[in-house]
Amino acid sequence: MRPATAVVAELLSQIAPYDELERHHIATTLDWLHSTDDIFRRQRPGIPSPHLAVYVVMIDAEARGVYLGCHRLAGLEIPTGGHVEPGEHPTAAAHREACEELGITPRFDVVGEEPVFVTVGTVATTPPHIDVSLWYVIRGDRRRQYALDPAEFNGGRWWDLDPYGLPDTDPHLPRFLRKLDTILLPQEPQ
Repeated sequence: MRPATAVVAELLSQIAPYDELERHHIATTLDWLHSTDDIFRRQRPGIPSPHLAVYVVMIDAEARGVYLGCHRLAGLEIPTGGHVEPGEHPTAAAHREACEELGITPRFDVVGEEPVFVTVGTVATTPPHIDVSLWYVIRGDRRRQYALDPAEFNGGRWWDLDPYGLPDTDPHLPRFLRKLDTILLPQEPQ
């Protein structure tokens, strides 16, 4: 396994799957990593497919909010993020994407600087392609509005940290929020 794929495999080894679907996505991603060393997008919109991406989910844990932007191309309310550049560490990509799209220096102090979730999904471009997305969490302040990059977003807003009250979004975001809730509010032993 080449260094770039080994880094991603190491990050995956630290993610405790939330459910059977995430367990399947982790296994699928590990199989993919063992089959190739070409994990970065080389040509828009999706060559090769699959390729590596990151989501950078801004939350305000105390005020129970998640910040989503109205993505111009996807037409969905989604977290910031993007593709990992060739040779870039995924965590460095998460830092870069937060700086570029939110105009802030991100604080990864909510749950740590590692990804907490992984998804494998088809992106409906022409032609369609598959993104393997690592989900990171950064701290935000629900009392503040953030100026999202207008080249990619038609503004953004805070939503309740409620997987059942979300707008049209990434289909995995509700599962991510349910998993995040288990991390932020650990259950009492019975």
